Order: sequence, then C-alpha cells, then structure tokens
Amino acid sequence: MTKSNRPWQFLLLISTFLLSFSLFAHDVDDGTKAFLQSNDGIAIIPFLYIGAKHMVTGYDHLLFLVGVLFFLYRAKDILIYVSLFTVGHSLTLLFGVLYDIQANPYLIDAIIGLSVVYKGFDNLGGFKKLGFQPNTKAAVLIFGLFHGFGLAGKLQQFEFGKDGLMQNLIAFNIGVELGQIFALTFVLILLGFWRRSDNFIRFSTVSNTLLMSGGFLLIMFQLTGYFLL
Repeated sequence: MTKSNRPWQFLLLISTFLLSFSLFAHDVDDGTKAFLQSNDGIAIIPFLYIGAKHMVTGYDHLLFLVGVLFFLYRAKDILIYVSLFTVGHSLTLLFGVLYDIQANPYLIDAIIGLSVVYKGFDNLGGFKKLGFQPNTKAAVLIFGLFHGFGLAGKLQQFEFGKDGLMQNLIAFNIGVELGQIFALTFVLILLGFWRRSDNFIRFSTVSNTLLMSGGFLLIMFQLTGYFLL
C-alpha cells in the first residue's frame, strides 16, 4: 500500500460507511421495539445497550462529529469539543423525554443534517471567505442540543412505562456516550493514519465537500418526509 493510495482508500471507506448507514441507521428492530413498549420498571443494562447501539448506528450524529474532529490535533481540544456536544445532547435528551417536549422529528433531523453541512463548510474555510467566523464552540453546543432532541424523539415514539424512567434515561444516555466513545476512537485512529500522508490537506477538501453533500442529502430526505408524509 503506497502513501498516495491511502487518502482514496480512506474516502472510499467513509463513502461506504455513509451509504450503508444511510440505508439502515436508526431502524429499531422488532425485539428492541417490543422491549421498549412492554418494559415497566428499571432496566439499566438493556437501556445501556440500546443507547450505545443507537449512537454507533447514528450516522447523522457521527458525521457531525467527524467534521468537528477533522482538524483537531490536540487531545485537549478534542475533549473540549466532544464534551460540549455531550452536554448539549444530554440536556435535551433528558428534558425532552422527562417533560414530554414535542418537536417534529423531520424538522429536527433536517437541522441535524444542517449541522453536518455547517461543519463541512466551516472546515473548508467558507465562513472566513464570507468575512466572519461563528464561535465554533457555541455552534457545537447548540447543534448538540438539536442532536439531543433527535435522540429524545426516537424514544418518544414508544410509550414505555414511567416507572424507573429517570434511571432508564440515564442508562440510555450513558450508553449513548459509550457508543460515541467507541465510534470516535475508530474515527480518530483512521484520521491519525491518514494525517501521516502527505496528501491529507489536499484530500481534506474533497472529504469535507463529501461531508457537506451528505448533510444536504439528509436535509432533503427529511424535508421530503416533512412535506409529503
């Protein structure tokens, strides 16, 4: 394997990842659906598993985080941005379900798609070319809030028992974080190898253009569902 081939292989892997998860992500299998609808009481381990599974298969959340991490090299910066995202989605996940805050899932998922477009555009230097630069930390936190509403919306589709709700939600959220850690470890390893290539900067333009394209596809898909379904 030559160094010149590595960027193309990385891009092929990302494209395959996006295609496969765009077809199957967020599907709830019959067993999980039956469990959520019939469960009444504290079920820590099942909710941990469901939360982790949701994040690992949550291509929209992961694409946004790939964009966030793309040009972050220092562990301190990675920790800060991932923590901001975690705080954002944890707040709206918990409050959204506990207080039954309803939001149209198509619009929420369209905004999540917009977050992917935003980060790709930011990585391409688009805002600087327009003459201004949004606060990136604030943007990650704000978009994290919308990602949390997306997670809450998935749970609100199932009228599971209120007994032990807080404990189950906390378990679900911890599972989401565990899934996030697993997925991001994989992403950071891939980025680490790719950054050793002399072509990383050159192919970063193609990668973030693909990231934006994926975000636009998500927006179009969700808006189509909003207006037609």
